[in-house]
Amino acid sequence: MFAGLPELGISNGEDLKETLTNCTEPLKAIDQFQMENGILLPTLQSALPFLDLHGTPRLEFHQSVFDELREKLMERVAIIAEGKDEDRYRKLEELLEKSFPLVKMPSIQPVVMQVLKHLPKVPEKKLKMVMADKELYKVCAVEVKRQIWQDNQALFGDEVSPLLKQYIVEKEAALFSSDLSILHNFFSPSPKTRRQGEVVLKLTQMIGKNVKLYDMVLQFLRTLFLRTRNVHYCTLRAELLMSLHDLDISEICSVDPCHKFTWCLDACIREKFVDGKRARELQGFLDGVKKGQEQVLGDLSMILCDPFACNTLVLSIMRNLQELLSQDALPRDSPDLMLLLRMLSLGQGAWDMIDSQVFKEPRWDLEVVTRFLPAMMSVVVDDHTFTVEQKLPSEEKSSMSYPTTLPDSFNRYLQENRVASEMGLYYVLHIAKLRNKNALQRLLPALVDTYNDMAFGDIFLHLLTGHLTLLSDEFGSEEFCSVVFDGFLLTSFSSKENVHRHTLRMLLHLHHKVLPSYMERLMKTLEPPKQCSEPLKELYSQLTEKLEAQKKSPPPPDETPSLDLGLHPVTVPTTTSTPTTPL
Repeated sequence: MFAGLPELGISNGEDLKETLTNCTEPLKAIDQFQMENGILLPTLQSALPFLDLHGTPRLEFHQSVFDELREKLMERVAIIAEGKDEDRYRKLEELLEKSFPLVKMPSIQPVVMQVLKHLPKVPEKKLKMVMADKELYKVCAVEVKRQIWQDNQALFGDEVSPLLKQYIVEKEAALFSSDLSILHNFFSPSPKTRRQGEVVLKLTQMIGKNVKLYDMVLQFLRTLFLRTRNVHYCTLRAELLMSLHDLDISEICSVDPCHKFTWCLDACIREKFVDGKRARELQGFLDGVKKGQEQVLGDLSMILCDPFACNTLVLSIMRNLQELLSQDALPRDSPDLMLLLRMLSLGQGAWDMIDSQVFKEPRWDLEVVTRFLPAMMSVVVDDHTFTVEQKLPSEEKSSMSYPTTLPDSFNRYLQENRVASEMGLYYVLHIAKLRNKNALQRLLPALVDTYNDMAFGDIFLHLLTGHLTLLSDEFGSEEFCSVVFDGFLLTSFSSKENVHRHTLRMLLHLHHKVLPSYMERLMKTLEPPKQCSEPLKELYSQLTEKLEAQKKSPPPPDETPSLDLGLHPVTVPTTTSTPTTPL
């Protein structure tokens, strides 16, 4: 406990023991020991008997003085370190030399740690001693650990690895959340809110202003992305850079070539739209990649592969297509659309680029614009034509029925092209949002065969199940259930456990809307196999319990939702100029 005191010429318990063993008058020896090792203040000696009269033990007095002096010394260390004195670090190093032998002494350890914390470059010998001692390493400040980590990648990896695992677990938990809503889904939190997550904040603190540690974390993220193809590592790459941006860490932001691009894209993600001005900014960054610096495309592609970036790009593409349709313009004539497709393609090709180490933008198939998008627009036109037809007076109606097949080029590109497949999936979400049952029944079966089974990925299924809650009343129809379940979800649930889980998640919310006879069949089909995960078993048992409870007490009939929006009535003066045509 008192190791290190003899090195500094200070007596410890062993010295007292030896003195008492060899002396003839123990009381005199104790007095002498107290005199030599007590507080060397002459005026104090006459005051100490007063403490004895008050029954205050000498230990308590010395301990309180010691605590007070320690606090003052720690404050002084901080003041010296923050001062302008050119000699400040030499003073701290001298103090470290004197105090380090006592680093294992609990009462002195905080002082030593405070000195280490404020030294921008701790002597290597001391760093090695801290690193070799698990207890010292555990209690030293993150400022000291950074100096250890920057030359010990394996040790830093051990510290970072549990955080990266935690991050992925949190993202996957959000995708399998029990909440099923179009308003509160995976993409609802703003970028700033996401950056307040525990993992991002901890990593930001661990990195501080250290460029070397930042580069190590980016290398870990690239390696894990390559190993697992998990796109959430791309999200973390962007979030980490923007978290450092929020803290104004210019030492790192100024040397990351992706900083301004990520900052601009972050603003687009916040708005869930890439406007014309920002589109031109982003294009400037992509076009500005100089010869010899192509490697930056690997990082830019990773940032564009972030699901939040992809979501923003595809939503912007959908909005762009709607505008083109209203203007009778062709997709190939829109520079904004071409740029959005270019960025989507770069993001989708991130894994291939980093894996092959060939840093050039992927050549995307121009026929996506000249063949696939017109085919998708023809589906929109079919739907619009049918809707207009239904509104005509009966004598003007033709005998046309709603189309059930899709253009061959639409199906082919869904299967063969990942950019086309991504747009096709978001178009399905768009029509679900519009509660367009006919178009949904026409399109869902086509999703069984998409590029790389994209339609059975967690992000799309998370969004689709949320969007389908808008069509909850349609689940009372066997035809609609047959399209959603038999025609799509049940085609792969037995080979893909995630599809099984998303199907059960949706049924937990919509089971009371599904035709009872169909629900009974579904429960038999969806019974989990013996070899399956706990979350799947848990979901199935929750659904079973809900159905049992429903049998005992049927739910009350749905009430017509009130149209009262809780707005205060406002009196509007009526004049002859007030327009009456609804917008």
